[in-house]
Amino acid sequence: MFEKLKSIQARYDELCSLLSDPNVIADQEKYRALSKEQASLEEIVEAYSRHISAKEQLDALSPMLSDSDGDIRAMAEEEKQELVERLAALEEELKILLIPGDPNDDKNVILEIRAGTGGEEAALFGADLLRMYTRYAERHGFKAEFLSDNSTNIGGVKEVILSISGKKAYSRLKFESGVHRVQRVPETESQGRIHTSAATVAVLPEAEDVEVQINQNDLRVDVYRSGGHGGQSVNTTDSAVRITHIPTGLVVICQDEKSQLKNKEKAMRVLKSRLLERIQTEQEAAYSENRKAQVGSGDRSERIRTYNFPQGRVSDHRIGLTLYKLEAFLDGDLDEMVDALTVHARASMLAGGEA
Repeated sequence: MFEKLKSIQARYDELCSLLSDPNVIADQEKYRALSKEQASLEEIVEAYSRHISAKEQLDALSPMLSDSDGDIRAMAEEEKQELVERLAALEEELKILLIPGDPNDDKNVILEIRAGTGGEEAALFGADLLRMYTRYAERHGFKAEFLSDNSTNIGGVKEVILSISGKKAYSRLKFESGVHRVQRVPETESQGRIHTSAATVAVLPEAEDVEVQINQNDLRVDVYRSGGHGGQSVNTTDSAVRITHIPTGLVVICQDEKSQLKNKEKAMRVLKSRLLERIQTEQEAAYSENRKAQVGSGDRSERIRTYNFPQGRVSDHRIGLTLYKLEAFLDGDLDEMVDALTVHARASMLAGGEA
């Protein structure tokens, strides 16, 4: 492990030197690529630096451990124990950091929410999830953009598609894919009985043009007038766009914009991301039958979390974690859960789980 860390440190030092080279700075494409590589190594290098510092401090204690003064020896022994524990913790941290990262972690996200079982109550819960993720995006300085919004008359969400962009957006949201279940007395229920309904969340890494090449002959593009609620003039022109990818049968509809061109651009972003997900899923299936290191399969059909309003709790079924802070959670305070899922995934990989 330490030979690998030395080579990473050497590469990091080389990158620092290259990034100050005027010729590299002038080549913006190369500069961006090297900056991205440097950033990916920074956390490992910092942890390795802390390990070297702790090791040097431990080595420096040797004379004190054999000092003739008993008090000095006792103080040195106490400090030695602290340093040994710190080194052990740093070595575990370094092992985790050396696990190959998810290549999608730095990508932006296409996030889709769909009402599931439960009728109007499921749609209202979908709206709660929408607010939860937009608030989470705000907390992290991410940009959330609506790509498609199919809402109900009383404020529920039948289907909504968001683009969420920002540093490490996918790494923070990738474990949200799956079925989210809610238990509460619905606003639509007059008898005061607790109902269970659900909404489905899909988190896709947003595809870059170089990753997914689409043959225009494989597309069928239909335009029509927007339906449902919308701003003035939205449903008076043929601005809505439905794109069908003929080889796969994937269909994307966007109708939020007044401009047909803008709706088509948004629909293509969603289509490319869905195709990228399909390609990656097929590749992963060929490589491995399971994805334990990703905390469950990540399959949208898998029930991952329950939001229980009467008890004010939210429980993640993949890692057995329950938090009694439902109100704050729905206001976008997801970090404790996200961090726990990330740690669990890394620990699983460290223990030998297959990606």
